[in-house]
Amino acid sequence: MSWGTELWDQFDNLEKHTQWGIDILEKYIKFVKERTEIELSYAKQLRNLSKKYQPKKNSKEEEEYKYTACKAFLSTLNEMNDYAGQHEVISENMTSQITVDLMRYVQELKQERKSNFHDGRKAQQHIETCWKQLESSKRRFERDCKEADRAQQYFEKMDADINVTKADVEKARQQAQIRQQMAEDSKADYSLILQRFNQEQWEYYHTHIPNIFQKIQEMEERRIVRIGESMKTYAEVDRQVIPIIGKCLDGIVKAAESIDQKNDSQLVVEAYKSGFEPPGDIEFEDYTQPMKRTVSDNSLSSSKEGKAELKFGGKSRGKLWPFIKKNKGVTPEDFSNFPPEQRRKKLQQKVDDLNKEIQKETDQRDAITKMKDVYLKNPQMGDPASLDHKLTEVTQNIEKLRLEAQKFEAWLAEVEGRLPARSEQARRQSGLYDGQTHQTVTNCAQDRESSPDGSYTEEHSQESEHKVLATDFDDEFDDEEPLPAIGTCKALYTFEGQNEGTISVVEGETLSVIEEDKGDGWTRIRRNEDEEGYVPTSYVEVYLDKNAKGAKTYI
Repeated sequence: MSWGTELWDQFDNLEKHTQWGIDILEKYIKFVKERTEIELSYAKQLRNLSKKYQPKKNSKEEEEYKYTACKAFLSTLNEMNDYAGQHEVISENMTSQITVDLMRYVQELKQERKSNFHDGRKAQQHIETCWKQLESSKRRFERDCKEADRAQQYFEKMDADINVTKADVEKARQQAQIRQQMAEDSKADYSLILQRFNQEQWEYYHTHIPNIFQKIQEMEERRIVRIGESMKTYAEVDRQVIPIIGKCLDGIVKAAESIDQKNDSQLVVEAYKSGFEPPGDIEFEDYTQPMKRTVSDNSLSSSKEGKAELKFGGKSRGKLWPFIKKNKGVTPEDFSNFPPEQRRKKLQQKVDDLNKEIQKETDQRDAITKMKDVYLKNPQMGDPASLDHKLTEVTQNIEKLRLEAQKFEAWLAEVEGRLPARSEQARRQSGLYDGQTHQTVTNCAQDRESSPDGSYTEEHSQESEHKVLATDFDDEFDDEEPLPAIGTCKALYTFEGQNEGTISVVEGETLSVIEEDKGDGWTRIRRNEDEEGYVPTSYVEVYLDKNAKGAKTYI
């Protein structure tokens, strides 16, 4: 099957068909190009999506990613980023292996097609020229034959006429011979041109056109093979990234399987554990005892006692839970507004951050020192004195950071030293009150012994309770006595007492201490007879009166 033999007379149709083939190839190139643009756009959108949900550095959101579920989500975002990268690879490979290659091939194909059809048209023009020559020779031979025939007839006519002179007859005979010779020459020329045309025509239809059409056929078949190979490459480019995409998806599955709900629950405990012990049982207040007394003896004291109980009730509610309301003020430098356990974590994190900064500045100082030594040994490299200012600045920064770290380490040591003792004390007091059978206490005693976390101090013992029962509500409880001052204190910093049970102080203010720190980081103070509350111990400088009742010394 050959186009040269089968389609020898379809030159124009072959020209249209090959142009259609090039159009199809260009259409496929456009399709692949648009696919690469889609892949790039998809990859970009995936990357933007992954970036959008990435945790922001140095933000609260970043702290949430310590939970395994959030870590799995972060792994999913990273895997999606890699997944997007594979779509970029698809776009790049399709561009380099298909689009660019085919565009170059199309240009070569157009040039080859143009050359082949140019040769075909040249052959057509040559055979048409030969045909025109043949037609011209044929017409000349026909004309010469007619002229020769007319000349012969004229001669015969003149020769038969007796009236014509012999010279005229001879002239007619010569003219007839000339025309006859011209006809013979035209015949020979026509025969030669006809023979030559037949030869050219045979070569045209059996050699030139078949060869040209064969080249066009081969060109078209190469185009078809090339587009088929490009389609295979198109599929192979996708197939090559499937294993990597599969690994991305496997990574997402593995991250999902790594989620540990128990571990996340433990992290919640570590994040929000306050370090306080639950408050002990609230004691029963027996209001029936005054009824046993006579109205004349106890009417006044009963009225006073009722007012005192109400006053006590109003105070005690706030002292059981000093952290019920969230403090929306500025966080103190020593984090004293946090519960003990959370305060310890904050201080530990601050110490770690400061140590990292110290190490960073130390490394910088060492680098500058080494550079200075190099300058000293090789003055042409630089002036050693130019580094003195920077070295001094870094050294000062290190000293400032060390002082800052020492301050936070002292607060951390204070908290870590209190937490175990505080917990043990709370557990001991909880056990003590669980075993009590009589729950009656006075307002004065309860006001003095309650601490901000709702637990009770060791001063509140069964001995005092039995003493109250033995006296059978005698007249010493007719009116509530304020707690005596056991010392004074000076406010080192301003404290905004926004929580219930706390009191606000101004830096430099002097106040009375009525209950010292029991290990929970809070000191009870009084501004006047009616205004008292708790402040962080680290915010005040306490001066205890060693002779005052209730004053203790903690080592």
